[in-house]
Formats: sequence, structure tokens, C-alpha cells
Amino acid sequence: MTPDPFQPYILAGVKLKNRILRSATHEGLADESGAPLPALTQKYLQLAKGGIGAIITGYAGVHPVGKCALHRMLMADRDELIPAYRTLVQAVHAAGTPIFLQLGHAGRQTRSKITEFQPVAPSAIRDQFFNEEIPKELTEAEIEAVITAFVQAARRAQEAGFDGVQIHAAHGYLLSEFLSAYSNHRRDKWGGSIENRFRIIGEIFSRIHTLLPEFPILIKINATDGRKNGMRLPEAVLIAQRLEEAGCAAIEVSCGVDEDKFFTIRSERNPIDAVFHYNFKVHNAPAWMRPLLKLFLTRAFKPSLPSRMYNVPAAQAIKAAVKIPVMAVGGIKTLADLQAVFNQDAADLVSLSRALILEPNLIEKFRTGKQAEAKCLSCNYCALGIESEPLRCHFGKLKIS
Repeated sequence: MTPDPFQPYILAGVKLKNRILRSATHEGLADESGAPLPALTQKYLQLAKGGIGAIITGYAGVHPVGKCALHRMLMADRDELIPAYRTLVQAVHAAGTPIFLQLGHAGRQTRSKITEFQPVAPSAIRDQFFNEEIPKELTEAEIEAVITAFVQAARRAQEAGFDGVQIHAAHGYLLSEFLSAYSNHRRDKWGGSIENRFRIIGEIFSRIHTLLPEFPILIKINATDGRKNGMRLPEAVLIAQRLEEAGCAAIEVSCGVDEDKFFTIRSERNPIDAVFHYNFKVHNAPAWMRPLLKLFLTRAFKPSLPSRMYNVPAAQAIKAAVKIPVMAVGGIKTLADLQAVFNQDAADLVSLSRALILEPNLIEKFRTGKQAEAKCLSCNYCALGIESEPLRCHFGKLKIS
């Protein structure tokens, strides 16, 4: 029997209002210390009242070195942040919605001009997008410190009242870098075989479970990317099976790294004007160079297709290989898309991001039949704007203040 996506669902003992989650989305609504601002609570309350089954927060950094290069990242690296998170969680719970804290470390996909630290990575390989400097290869002791940082961040999430955490191991960030043979060239126990590349994640899961036996741990992983010798579905399936053995509560299936440009969040047309306005690599280019850059970028930024439901086949393959819940994300914009995922038994859960920026009440519109398609244009201006300002929908137009 095909499940009804709008009926409640139990995930690791947590009752979701339905099978549709808000996927982690960087909001840029933290203060200078990384604590959530009241504006973030209001954004989550809009989602809660709009019918979402559960919320996964924007990613929170577990260590200062792992802070991302985007505007005002959440942090979860200090106990002093717990009270602010507790206030946020209590408000979302009062609206009847579970909430999970996503934990991440940017690895080499960041800038020392932002973090004041040299980026780190499994191997000292220059990132082709964040190419200002070569990242420092993590030592054994530093890897242990990263593991401890994730464990302690999970403890803070539990103390703040979150329903669980999601470990960010996708999109080219540090844990994703360990998983991929493209970015992990180590010859010690942290690199080489899948077993070794998975080791850091296995240790994080094991130690969180030891400290917090009943606390749900979700994860986000790539099934594919656009890199030579990068992540491919057969390896992702094997990683998913290891995650199941490690006690993972659910796997969200995504794709891509920052070097892949808009491979992760796809659209029919890439937002070249917004790239020029927001991106640190090009918006300060001299006037004489801008026409040439625009021509180059227009030709170089070929849209990644398909732009709809592009992770669903991978989610279906992973779901067939594990017994734990699998979540599909990416280009799911219509009620028909949503229903197709469940009709095809491709995933147990669905998560949305961009469509909910413009319409935080989209799920209620779908549920009541008021609307069958998101208004989101997938213009991706939102994804570029967060480099220097809080998250907002631009609806295909630059809103320059």
C-alpha cells in the first residue's frame, strides 16, 4: 500500500507530523557568536505553522576551523550557546513540530579571510573553487579533535532539547571529503579503502551513541558528484549499509560539491547576474573584464540536468539496500512529484529546501489541495545571496538594497 505523505510518521521514536521535512538550509540568522537570532525562530515557526513534518536546521559548525564562508553561520562549538538553542527548540516544539540540528565542518570549502584559520582537509589538495590557499592535511590528533567536536556538539543539541541531529557528510564538506577518493588521498587508516574513508564517520556515530544512547542521529550523504574519481552510486550504497550498521536513524540522499557549481541545487538556467553581484570571486572584477567574464561564465556554467527529482533514483537504489528510512531531496516541486516518490517506493521521506523559502506554508497548500506546484523558479539567487546576507527569496530578480 502506497503511504500517504501527509500522515504522521515515526522516525527513531520521534513523531513527525508527516513524511515531508524541511531540508537543512543556511539561513545566515546567527549572531556573531553563532547563536540563533529571534528571526531564525520566527522563520522556523512559519515552517511549523505551514505544515512541515519536521525541520532540519541550517548547518551548525562544530569547530571554529570548520566555519563556512557564508553569512553568519550557526555554531554548536560551545556550551554557552545551549540556552539560545533551547529557546528556539521550545518555540518550535510549542508549534507541534520536531526539529533536528544539522552539524557540520566545512573542511577545505571555506576561506581563512572568514574563519581566520587555514582550511583543513583529509589531504592537502587545493579546492578548485575555494582556491585561495591549499588546505592543511589533518594530523591524527586533529582528526580525533574533529570527532570529539561532533560528539560534543551532539551533546549540546541533546541538552538544548533537539529531537536529534543530522551529520552533514555531503556537498564536499569535511566528512564528505573523507568519504570521497577524489579528495581523500591518505595512506593511513583514514584513507584508501571504503572502510578507512568511512572510519571518521563510524567513530562519530559510535561515540555519540556511547554518550547519548537514545539520541537519534541522521545523516546527509552524496550519492553522486561531478568529480573524476568522486562519489558514485555503488560506493554510496556500500556507505549506506555501513551507516545502517553504525546505528544511523535515517539517510538523506543528495549530490554534488562546490566545485561542481550548481550540481547540488539545479535549475534550467544558471544565475549569472547573481554570480556577478554576490560571488566573492567575480563581483569585484574590473569593469573592463566583466563582459569577458560574463561570456566565459555563461559558457562554462552549463545547467546540470535533469533539474527535477534528480536524487530520487539514487535514493531508491539506497532504499533497496538498507532497512532504515531513506530521504530524497532535490528538485521536488509539485504535489505530483511528491506523490511519485512514494508511488515508486523510492524513499520513505522527502525533504524540500528552495521551494519553502518563498512559501513556508507550501505543504499545507499541497495537503489541502489549494496548490499543486511550488511558485519557486529555482533561479538559485537565494543560494548566492547567502554569501553576504540572510536567506531570502529573490524570485528571479536581484533585490539590491
